[in-house]
Amino acid sequence: MTTIDLRTEIKEFLSSRRARIAPERAGLPAYGGNRRVEGLRREEVALLAGISVDYYVRMERGSLAGASDGVLDALVGALQLDEAERDHLFHLARQSRTPGGARRRRTAVTVRPALHRVLDAITAAPAWICNGHYDVLAMNHLARALFSPLLVGPRQPANTARFVYLDPEAARTFFVDYDRIARDVAAKLRMEAGRNPHDEELIALVGELSTRSELFRQQWASRDVRLHRSGRKRVQHPVVGRLDLDVESMEMAADPGLLLNIYTAPAGTATADGLAVLASWAAELHTPS
Repeated sequence: MTTIDLRTEIKEFLSSRRARIAPERAGLPAYGGNRRVEGLRREEVALLAGISVDYYVRMERGSLAGASDGVLDALVGALQLDEAERDHLFHLARQSRTPGGARRRRTAVTVRPALHRVLDAITAAPAWICNGHYDVLAMNHLARALFSPLLVGPRQPANTARFVYLDPEAARTFFVDYDRIARDVAAKLRMEAGRNPHDEELIALVGELSTRSELFRQQWASRDVRLHRSGRKRVQHPVVGRLDLDVESMEMAADPGLLLNIYTAPAGTATADGLAVLASWAAELHTPS
């Protein structure tokens, strides 16, 4: 696989979103109990979006090149898409409008020295930088200590997606909410694929995970997407035990494609105490003998 087929991506994304909405949920009457399709019919989506049935059928067959932003927003409303799904739909449309697909964007694999200094200046919280492939590109000392189970192994850079799907026993031990983490990883990779379907490294990663992990194949087939945002991550660290961490993920405006991730905990909590212990352990690891 050298690229992600846009027409197939559009077709399966739209049909999967349509299939999950019952007529009653969309405010439509459901006549009879023997509907041949799951969720909404194409003509019902067209009605809700205020477009012709033929136009919507062409869109669901993979043709978004001529769709205006207004039509796309009408489709967002008809299919009840969330923010991530809306962004994904617009990414697919943007790619469709460029002859031959948009130019391939090189995914960042290096971090500027200034950003390394920023990470090192964050001393009370684990902080690290990744790209949209989940490659771990830079970490401060506390992040290296926190994610020590993920960093085991000769393959560099370490990759969170590979850890989650290709080392599931270790990942299940480390991530308390492993099933949710796995769903999120696949959904964020799908989001990245919509932004740049010609990214060869991403395509290779998806191919590797699809070949080696049945769970990833299932999650990828769901067509779900998700944005990198704030949230909660619970881990079982091998040295300091359970940590319930608040996560902030921020896109780096000066370095498109890079994400800064910072993990914190409210003062006075068991997790804050655990981070203090982790910091002491990290300092010991980096103290010359």
